[in-house]
Amino acid sequence: MAEFSGWLLDLYEDPQAGVVLWFITEETKRVRLRQVFPVTFYIGGEEKELKRAGVFLQSHFPSARIFFTNRKDLYSQSQIPVLAVETQPIHITALVRRVAKQFPRLDYYDADIPIAIRYASRFKTFPLALCRVTHEEEQLQALEVLDSPWELDPPPPPLRTLQIDLDCDPRYGKPELLTIRFNDKEHRIPIQYERSSLIRLNSILTNFDPDLLLTNSGDIWLLPYLLDMSKRTGIALNLNRDPNRSVMIKKEGSYFSYGRIVYRSQQTLLFGRCHIDSRNSMLWQDYDLASALEMARVTRLPIQTAARCSPGTGINMMEVITALRQGVLVPWQKTHGEEVKNAYQLLRNDQGGLVYQPIEGIHENVGMIDFISLYPSIMTYCNISPELPVPKDLGVSPFPPGLIPITLRPLLEKRVAMKQHLLSLPPDDPQKPYYQARTSSLKMLLVCCFGYMGYKAAKFGRIESHEAISALGREALLRAKEAAEDMGFTVLHLYVDGIWVKKEGCSQPDDFLPLLNEIVDQTSLPIALDCIYRWVAFLPSKQDSHMTVPNRYFGTKQDGSSTVRGIEIRKHDTPAYITRMQEDLLGIFETAANVRELHNLLPRALSLVLERYKNLRAGRVRTADLVVHKRMSKELSAYRVRSVAAIAAQQLEDIGQPIRLGQRIPLVYTLGKPGVSAWHEHIPLDPRSVNYAYYCELLTRAAGAITQPLQMDEEALNMYLISDGINFASESLFPLH
Repeated sequence: MAEFSGWLLDLYEDPQAGVVLWFITEETKRVRLRQVFPVTFYIGGEEKELKRAGVFLQSHFPSARIFFTNRKDLYSQSQIPVLAVETQPIHITALVRRVAKQFPRLDYYDADIPIAIRYASRFKTFPLALCRVTHEEEQLQALEVLDSPWELDPPPPPLRTLQIDLDCDPRYGKPELLTIRFNDKEHRIPIQYERSSLIRLNSILTNFDPDLLLTNSGDIWLLPYLLDMSKRTGIALNLNRDPNRSVMIKKEGSYFSYGRIVYRSQQTLLFGRCHIDSRNSMLWQDYDLASALEMARVTRLPIQTAARCSPGTGINMMEVITALRQGVLVPWQKTHGEEVKNAYQLLRNDQGGLVYQPIEGIHENVGMIDFISLYPSIMTYCNISPELPVPKDLGVSPFPPGLIPITLRPLLEKRVAMKQHLLSLPPDDPQKPYYQARTSSLKMLLVCCFGYMGYKAAKFGRIESHEAISALGREALLRAKEAAEDMGFTVLHLYVDGIWVKKEGCSQPDDFLPLLNEIVDQTSLPIALDCIYRWVAFLPSKQDSHMTVPNRYFGTKQDGSSTVRGIEIRKHDTPAYITRMQEDLLGIFETAANVRELHNLLPRALSLVLERYKNLRAGRVRTADLVVHKRMSKELSAYRVRSVAAIAAQQLEDIGQPIRLGQRIPLVYTLGKPGVSAWHEHIPLDPRSVNYAYYCELLTRAAGAITQPLQMDEEALNMYLISDGINFASESLFPLH
């Protein structure tokens, strides 16, 4: 027998039997091992029907091991009789579907659990876990995990990363050049020379042998295109490290989430090495590779799966692992419904988070106090879980910890510990972005655990528990508000889990410490001073200037960084030219220490807006910077009146570019009918047809959102711009005080 220590890189079903595991050894070797690993699913229901299902399985699947046993049901908290079916991982999906079609009235458990999650529940593994492995030839004999997914600084694996970039976005044009980077080397490969391109790419893959392939548009275009090239030329492409497996391509699809249609692109997955497409990864744009690896470690999902899945899927897998380790049945399809309620109970229970209208205007030295993961903290502290009685008060539960609190506690503790570590780092510490990315991915998981509790298809969801969490969250925020007001603070804003306060003479972190301590005493929940704003501006509603909007504000913190919510810079359908204008405006105002300095900077800001406005009005702007992305909310045939997105989508359909629900359609506003043009290399667009006047309106609206708190609203700004700035000194336009 041989032994080594190394990191678990990949795990998947073996086509023969059991599973395949890939390790990176401490000597930087890549080792492929196999392990016998039968899996079991369970069937519940009436005894007579279960016996019929057992006979059916024995006759049609003689290789499966079938027996009766008892397993724990979460909601009844009792052992129930079930039929157990043990088989090889590669066969379980087809087997479950076959027997479920034959016996649709039976209940099925542990039937759709990914193999990585089953393996993690049994051996406590996770992606990039440091392990001690004993094996005989290619057969794994024993495995011991040497670290934990909850460590703040796990031993880093020697990952070899290969990055492939395209010279243009394949959604709008055909790329012609690949740029490949690894080990500070860079290679450029023209795509049009197919045979030589594949030979060079194969040489790099063979010699460098990457563990991680990073691409942009690798899922939807690059890897499928390279595979097609391989078929046309007859030159095998070694994308997979495992020679016995083909590249897996999962189909695209759309789904409904939080009131909107979301489009999920097709996925191109590898075996033995990992592929991450930065344009098809949930958190990549904000948090980079560190967040994807952190998500994989704590959810136990494979790296390339964790990078693409939603945080809701991640938290669901963590709950499944807890259930498996406790011997609790995991339902294939949720059968526990909502309790019957009358109208009064519905109105009383389902009120959501507490939100106040902020006090409009610019405020100095504002402390933003934030409950640390409020809802997960309540779920853990009050022991809220679907199998337990719903708590009525914000207090300690008399019951043993439930499935959900057991799942959340280590995740919550790790995020709190990581935030504390971040606070101890100096602002210019090079490790700060790394820890920020990791803690942000943990935050996304914790945020989703609350929503998932109320999701109708969640395996361990319960709407009554979801409503109780909201109610206790409102109670915690009200106690914080009362504590602040009792101590002489002015409460400017409340928003679900945060409170904005100010008080004369309070401008440093220590000034807010007594209030923090009082809130902890009143709620027993973790809380922190998120930041102190030098100044923050709460904006009015666009529809009614006499009302403020809870999530529409911007401000500058004492460390010089900015916070922006609810304005154009945060919206996906804002053209790049206008986004940059708002970024530059905020960059000017970031230097202001107080409201007086903000007013002094306004002339400089207006000069910048006027310059951008003139360039836009004169058409001196790249058309690519005016592209707007609109989401398709329904099928083209379902539109009675075509929206701009539908018009552009039809134009793309006409040139053979099919559009799916939830996709964002790139378009440019144009003069005349139909008023828009889809943005694509095969749809010609004359720059003279661009509706620059409409873009000027969009720019004025975006600039006005920034200048409005300084008494320069959109109407006054528009007068200033159309007069080329000559009326700036007018008291009616800008009353200086």
